[in-house]
Amino acid sequence: MSTKPRDVQILPIGTDTTVLRSRSWSRLRFEIEYALAKGTTANSYVIQADKIAIIDPPGETFTQIYLAALQQRFDVKAIDYVILGHINPNRAATIKALLELAPQITFVCSNPGAKNLRNTLENQDLPIMVMRGEETLNLGKGHDLQFIPTPNPRYADLLCTYDPQTEILYSDKLFGAHICGDQVFDEGWETINEDRRYYFDCLMAPHARQVETALDKLADLPMRMYATGHGPIVRYGLIELTKAYRQWIQQQASADLTVTLIYASAYGNTATLAQAIARGITKAGVAVESINCEFTEPEEIRAVVEKADGFIIGSPTLGGHAPTPVQTALGIVLSTATTNKLAGVFGSFGWSGEAVDLIENKLKDAGYRFGFDAIRVKFKPNDATLQLCEEAGTDFAQALKKSKKVRVPSQPATNVEQAVGRIVGSLCVVTAKQEDISSAMLASWVSQASFNPPGLTVAVAKDRALELLMHSGNKFVLNILQEGNHIGLMKHFLKPFGPGQDRFADVAAEETESGSPVLNDALAYLECSVQSRMESGDHWLVYATVDNGKVLNKDGVTAVHQRKTASHY
Repeated sequence: MSTKPRDVQILPIGTDTTVLRSRSWSRLRFEIEYALAKGTTANSYVIQADKIAIIDPPGETFTQIYLAALQQRFDVKAIDYVILGHINPNRAATIKALLELAPQITFVCSNPGAKNLRNTLENQDLPIMVMRGEETLNLGKGHDLQFIPTPNPRYADLLCTYDPQTEILYSDKLFGAHICGDQVFDEGWETINEDRRYYFDCLMAPHARQVETALDKLADLPMRMYATGHGPIVRYGLIELTKAYRQWIQQQASADLTVTLIYASAYGNTATLAQAIARGITKAGVAVESINCEFTEPEEIRAVVEKADGFIIGSPTLGGHAPTPVQTALGIVLSTATTNKLAGVFGSFGWSGEAVDLIENKLKDAGYRFGFDAIRVKFKPNDATLQLCEEAGTDFAQALKKSKKVRVPSQPATNVEQAVGRIVGSLCVVTAKQEDISSAMLASWVSQASFNPPGLTVAVAKDRALELLMHSGNKFVLNILQEGNHIGLMKHFLKPFGPGQDRFADVAAEETESGSPVLNDALAYLECSVQSRMESGDHWLVYATVDNGKVLNKDGVTAVHQRKTASHY
C-alpha cells in the first residue's frame, strides 16, 4: 500500500455536493491516532449552489495535488466561502495557497477559529464570518447551512456544518477513522469498526464529556450521512456508529477512577504527548478529563482537579519558563489537590526544558508522589516517544488502581472463578515489532481456532503495551515455551518493564522476515497475521492466521500453565 502515490479521489455525494478525498496510503505523521499505519484520507467538500463553498481543505501534505484537482473541476475565482471545521498550522499552508489563487474568498469558522486563523496567517484583516451557533449561511438552492460549535480541549475551535438540503453533517474530527482505500462510503462498515474505535479511543475518549455534549447538540438533526474529515463517509452504519459513540462515552463516564490531564501546547508537540499519555490511561480502564488550560477557566480547572484521583501536567518551555496559563493551573493544583493524589509531569521543548523541571520540583516540594518519571521531549516526538508516553500513561493508571485495591479487602475466589481457573492453556510469549516499536507479553490464553486456514486466538488485556501491535493487519510471533526451560523466560516477561524499556534485553532472540523476534529457547514458533479482533470485557480476543512456523526442539514438551482461580494470572 505504501508504494502507491498520493492522489485525490473525486465523487458527487449529494445534490450540488462533491467530495475531494486526498489520499495517502502510508502513515502521515507521528501522532498516536495514526499508529495503526493504514494510511488516511483528508476529505474536503464543495457545495456548488448559487454561491460556492469549500469545506475543510486538507493539510500541507496534500496542498499541490488538492489545488490541482480543485482547479480542474471548479472555477476557483468563483468560490465564495471556505468553511473551516478547525484551524491548525498544517492546514494553514493550503489556506495560504488557496487565498493566493482566490483572494475573493470569505472564511467561515468559529470565534476561536477566527482568532487562530488570523494569528496563523499573520493577517488581522482577513475577511471572516464568525459562526457562534445561531447564524446560518444561505448558498441558495436550499443549501441554508447551519453551524454547530463542538469544541473540546484539543480542538477548541471545532465547528460542525449541517446542510438541510442534503441532510449531510460535515463533522470534521467526529466519526472519522485513519484508513485509506477506494471506498468513499462505509459499505461493509462492520469491517472498519476496529479502526473507528481506535480513532475514538485516541482522539475522543479524553474529551468524552465534550463529545457527549456535541452529540446532544446534533441529536435532533435529520441525518443522511456524516461527511467526516478522515476516512470513509458514514452512510450505511450511521445509526450504529452514533450508538457506539454513546456506548464508548458511557464506558468513560462509568470508570471508577479519573485522571485530570492539564496541558498547554505552543506548537502542537505537547498536545501530541498529552494525547499519547491519555491513550495509555484510558486503555487501562481509567477515565481522563483533558484540560487545555489556555482555553479553560480557573474555576473549571479547580472543580475537575478536586474530583480527580490523580493529575498530570504538561507544558512547553517558552523563554526558559512555563507559559502563564500553565503556571496559573499549577497554582490551582497546588492549592486544590490533596497530596495523596498521584502526579505526573511531561513537556516538549526546543532548546531547553526548564518548564518540566520547574513543575516537577514544585510538586516534589509539596509532597506529591509521581506515577512515572518526568517525560522531556526535544522538538517533535517520534514513534518511540509516543510508545513511551502511552506506556507511562498505562503505568500511571495501574498505580492508581493498585492504590485503590489497597483500600479494598481482597475477596476469596468464588466457585465459578475457581472452576474457570482450571482451564489449562499452553504457556507462550507473544512478540511483535513494527518499525521502531517492539513489545512482548507472556500469554496462556491461547487456543487453536481454525483448520483451514490454520488459525488461533490470543486474549490480550487492554492495558498491555503489546496491544498496540495486535490490530488487524499486524504481524506477530507466538513463541511456544518448552516444559523444563520455561521458568527463566516466564520470569523475564512477567517482570514489570518501565515505559519504553526494551523487552528483549538479555534474551536470546532472532528476527523473522517480518521483523518479529523469535525466542531461541522456545519449543516452537508460529508467525501470524491478525485478521480480526473482538472486545471481550477487559481483553481483546485476537484471531490470527498462521503464515509460517517451525518446531525448534522435536523432543520437547509444551509448557502449560496451571491456575487455581480466574481472577488473576
